[in-house]
Amino acid sequence: MDNLIERFLRYVSFETQSNPANAHCPSTEGQRVLAQQLKDELVELGLSDVTLDDNGYLTACLPANVSHEVPAIGFIAHMDTAPDASGKDVRPQIVENYQGGDIALGIGDEVLSPVHYPDLNKLHGHNLITTDGTTLLGADNKAGIAEIITAVAYLKANPEIKHGDICIGFTPDEEIGRGANLFDVESFGAQWAYTIDGGPVGELEYENFNATSADVICHGVNVHPGTAKNKMVNAMNIAAQFQLMMPAEETPECTEGYEGFYHLKSMEPAVARTELGYIIRDFDTEGLERRKAFMQAKVDELNSQLPKGSVELVLTDSYNNMREMVEPHPHIIELAKQAMIECDVKPDIKPIRGGTDGARLSFMGLPCPNIFTGGYNFHGIHEFITIEGMEQAVKVIVKLAENTAKSTQS
Repeated sequence: MDNLIERFLRYVSFETQSNPANAHCPSTEGQRVLAQQLKDELVELGLSDVTLDDNGYLTACLPANVSHEVPAIGFIAHMDTAPDASGKDVRPQIVENYQGGDIALGIGDEVLSPVHYPDLNKLHGHNLITTDGTTLLGADNKAGIAEIITAVAYLKANPEIKHGDICIGFTPDEEIGRGANLFDVESFGAQWAYTIDGGPVGELEYENFNATSADVICHGVNVHPGTAKNKMVNAMNIAAQFQLMMPAEETPECTEGYEGFYHLKSMEPAVARTELGYIIRDFDTEGLERRKAFMQAKVDELNSQLPKGSVELVLTDSYNNMREMVEPHPHIIELAKQAMIECDVKPDIKPIRGGTDGARLSFMGLPCPNIFTGGYNFHGIHEFITIEGMEQAVKVIVKLAENTAKSTQS
């Protein structure tokens, strides 16, 4: 586990927040800066085929140290952090031997409380890394990067642990849904892979939402409010009417498990034009289609009621449930489960209430379940991770590499 935490703390110092408004890849220069730093580190470790392409995708390989044929497997993490909270000037703090109660974040009034985050009640005696209450931490997914590199460095330093080719890949712009767009699966060389991008210890996921974005554009008419009678149509009022037509109980804050939702995530308000940005999620393909049809029906209904003004709906499919691409390869999941068990980690197989690069990669021919990092509360200022969880993730990666080689040994 040498240098695991030092690596992680160094990586979170890089500002790598992705930007959905920029069509270039990577969408922010900070990701390219981190990618170059990681490339130098991989070269220094002595890995082969270290490649950083023009789009910010970084790949490398730890060659096999066995003579028999072993499938090449991959481990993948993303370099960007979410646009939901600032990732600039991250100042982590380490809480040693947590014994319960509120944790003060930085010097302000912000706290990390077990009242709001009851997972803390299970972590007494653990060592936590938190934010200072002004930024996210960046464990999503720089913890995954640190864990993969530490595991590969451990394998290289301990050649008595036998393994096949270990392919590693670090991607840009995962948080804005583009992480797999330009990933070269063929040149990557792995037969299957694992994203190290999950949450609490034990998470093992090979199901995710089917996902669609929905832009509801409300068109009004703007005139001077002093002479607006029978002329003005306020697009913000139309937008409010539409939002009230959506099922209040089918939102992220009211759903869990396999329940899908509609999520109003953004709004650009103005009298003449208001745009509502939704995401629609459902684990079932037919369920997603029903949700899209429901939104269209509500747009049509509202248009029929408006004497002036109008509403339009633009739907864009994002990614699909990777279960259908992973289930035909059950050994991938069994290897991960067994590795966890041998590392004294209880596998917690559950659906991802979101998406990962692995979802897209699975449909691109690289089956790619998701494994835990040890982190909690991603995308916000209350994000934290346990040092013990990070160490367990490293052990699982090493054991996965070892067991894959053993499974093919005659």
